Amino acid sequence: MRARPTPTDWPRQVSPSSVAASRARCTASSPWWTSYRPAHRPWTGSPPACATCSTSHPSHRSETPVTETPTPDVDAVVVGAGFAGLYQLHLLRQQGFTTRVFETGAGVGGTWYWNRYPGARCDVESIYYSYSFSPELDQEWTWSERYAAQPEILRYLQHVAERFDLEKDITFSTRVTAAVWDDAARFWQVTTDGGETVTARFVVMASGVLSKAKAPEVPGLDSFSGRVLHTSAWPHEGVDLSGLRVAVIGTGSSGIQAIPRIAEEAGSLTVFQRTPSYAMPAWNRPMEPDEVAQIKSGLVEQRAAQRYTVAGMINTSPEHAALDLDPEEVEATFQRAWDAGGLGSMLSTFTDVAVNPAANELVSDFVRRKIAEIVDDPETAEALTPRAHGLGTKRPCLDTGFYAAFNRPNVDLVDLARHPLESITPAGIRTADGEREFDVIVLATGFDAVTGSLLAVDFQGRDGLRLSEAWSEAPYSLLGLAVAGFPNLFTITGPLSPGILTNIVTTIEHDVEWVTETMLHLREHGIETIEATEQAQREWAEHVTMLSGYTLYPTANSWYLGANVPGKPRVFLAYVAGLASYRRHVEEVVADGYRGFTLGERALSSATA
Repeated sequence: MRARPTPTDWPRQVSPSSVAASRARCTASSPWWTSYRPAHRPWTGSPPACATCSTSHPSHRSETPVTETPTPDVDAVVVGAGFAGLYQLHLLRQQGFTTRVFETGAGVGGTWYWNRYPGARCDVESIYYSYSFSPELDQEWTWSERYAAQPEILRYLQHVAERFDLEKDITFSTRVTAAVWDDAARFWQVTTDGGETVTARFVVMASGVLSKAKAPEVPGLDSFSGRVLHTSAWPHEGVDLSGLRVAVIGTGSSGIQAIPRIAEEAGSLTVFQRTPSYAMPAWNRPMEPDEVAQIKSGLVEQRAAQRYTVAGMINTSPEHAALDLDPEEVEATFQRAWDAGGLGSMLSTFTDVAVNPAANELVSDFVRRKIAEIVDDPETAEALTPRAHGLGTKRPCLDTGFYAAFNRPNVDLVDLARHPLESITPAGIRTADGEREFDVIVLATGFDAVTGSLLAVDFQGRDGLRLSEAWSEAPYSLLGLAVAGFPNLFTITGPLSPGILTNIVTTIEHDVEWVTETMLHLREHGIETIEATEQAQREWAEHVTMLSGYTLYPTANSWYLGANVPGKPRVFLAYVAGLASYRRHVEEVVADGYRGFTLGERALSSATA
């Protein structure tokens, strides 16, 4: 573990109430994030004396002389108009920040605008996969199903945009291609694919963790004479697959959702699978009126509670370890979880199933036996059964008829572990055991997760440093929110945040609120810039990596590690200790004057000053 930051790495705005705590930190040997103290109101007086030497020495001050700087076009540019971008725009406007949002799509919705493939739906229960910031919104919107389908989620986000009059500040069908930091002017120059350049004090990346689609590395894809579709770019007008010969490549979350629906329509469906996945039963159902009324009556309390849970949802925490109980009791507990259904049901059964290999093998074997019960053909069932990794070490999926689809006479499975995919041909797909002809090929091949959408923008920070260069070894960030060398750039649910392991809407709300509060703090204190320190973000990365090592996550080649993208650094991309623990870390950083960040002290010149 690296040594904690020196006083010169600490921020220059510290509250008087934290001076004593800061003095204690100066002689402590523990890393800078380890001791939590509740957040307090930011101090608004003059910069205090250093907690270590009782003087206001220059290391706590910006060396840049105060001069007049140009005024940017807007206070903030937000990239993306999904859950994160819409909420960010709403909060910034409430606080008087001029804001422009750029969205690649022709409408709001983010991932739910693009992913319109058959069967697309959320794998988090609808009541949790929705905003918590507005009790009025909660009461006026009613979800129709336990797990909402894509069209309903998109309608919800469209309703939010209309209710809060958000679209007037969103530029649609426009992609941000580059952003260059102007150190003299202290703002970003943001360029779009339409040739427009906008200057902004801050850039907020709300571009999503699963938005940069990944195509398979297979020769001949462009030669196919039929139609090629990617699940993440499904035609908005829909696709008629009636009677057609369809191939689906991939059995991750998107493939598992799409395959049952495509099987019902296609003349024949052939699924090409590289690695089998675990899929938990959804047991999806309509929401009954009495159930909806009961949920809404307690939503205010539930919303407050879910913000301080491990996964951003209200779940029952396990009390016992599987290895401490009789096999019969363990089996009965697994069965109850299976009958309840849900993404995390099986992993919430015992305290040790996510961290102990022997306990994980028990729950993994239970699910494997369930697959064998559902799929009629033993050879197909075995091919669909994960053996090389345990349950939860890769992203689990929800089963809405996936396993049962292989009992249909028009559905076949090609196990690419036995018969590797060699090429796409004009007529179809060639594997080691021959060529199969198709009319349509569906690519359910996933995403360049978390970092892909961030690296799609050519960011140039201080001294021309490109984000791709800064992340050549690993995607370093501080708290998943900021990157050293890139002042005033915020990344919602960025790398090394808990986002991808949680109900991401709850984590999004936390991050958006933190960005807004941080911008308010800077404005109120006349501070122009905020930037993560190199040392602090490296220590955070080491902390995140250390925590992941206590789990079984690193034992699998998953997109959590970037293993699905050739050449991508193999780094575990998420903070595993949960949302509540993460929130406390962030609160402690703010309470100690944004420790780990450098805050400039020049007078703020903004579009709203």
